[in-house]
Amino acid sequence: MSSELYASPLRTHAWPVGHDHVLHVEEWGRDDGLPALLLHGGPGSGCSPLLRQGFDLERYRLICPDQRGAGRSTPRGSVLKNTTEKLLDDLWLLRRRLGIERWLVVGGSWGATLALAHALDQPEAVSGLLLRNTFLAREEDIAAFFDGAPQELVQGWQTLPEMEAEAARALSLRWWWWERQRCGHDEGTAAPEGEALAALADRYRVQAHYLRQGCWLQSPPLLERCVALPRVPVHLLHGEQDAVCPPEGARSLQAAVPWATLEMLPGVGHDPAHPLLQAALRRALDAFAARGDFGAST
Repeated sequence: MSSELYASPLRTHAWPVGHDHVLHVEEWGRDDGLPALLLHGGPGSGCSPLLRQGFDLERYRLICPDQRGAGRSTPRGSVLKNTTEKLLDDLWLLRRRLGIERWLVVGGSWGATLALAHALDQPEAVSGLLLRNTFLAREEDIAAFFDGAPQELVQGWQTLPEMEAEAARALSLRWWWWERQRCGHDEGTAAPEGEALAALADRYRVQAHYLRQGCWLQSPPLLERCVALPRVPVHLLHGEQDAVCPPEGARSLQAAVPWATLEMLPGVGHDPAHPLLQAALRRALDAFAARGDFGAST
């Protein structure tokens, strides 16, 4: 593999999408590669080098947008005109600007949620779905995440978007510690400070904004809508020990989409960096690049 393909993006864009939002979009790989859309989690997190791991950039043209208010898109942390419907509109506009007819859609956690919504909104755009640790945005999914959390977080997370900066940063630290605990990370990691803490507060402002609205995906529930997904290859990866997005959700999704394949990963939680999960993603991506399906991925 050419190391140059992994060193820097093929192209970087800053594209206005209306309402003062400007999306940061990176393209990686080759112009003649298989188009793939990579959707980050959160909401509010932004793309990262970790999420690109597993892609053979000799074979893929990888599109990595930071969603509204997230990552390097501006204004960071903005919840104005920031809804699931607007994100879907952005994906339509992004595909049009890039001249892509169909793409493989890859996403984890909230990114998997948005991938499902995108496939329902624009079925003609999707050649396949590769979803990791899927979040279904049900009321019970949101409640389960905060079950057992510090009382300050349980009582305050829904008001985070309206908090003053100092209070928002303090509550964001609580959220960050709780999320790390749910993901099984080492508690010895130093807490973010300064600009890193400000970015964290912006991330959780967007996430709280989405979660308190059920991500605008509960009427009717996203799971019920999935019976209308396009008949394209769908492969689900899920950690058996995921305490953020419970494995039951992946099993329910497979039941609703019987042509989907489900790969449960023993000993794996929500961490996208887990070696077993990374290996499974790589197998699935290589299989899709070679065959146009995930039949050889497991």
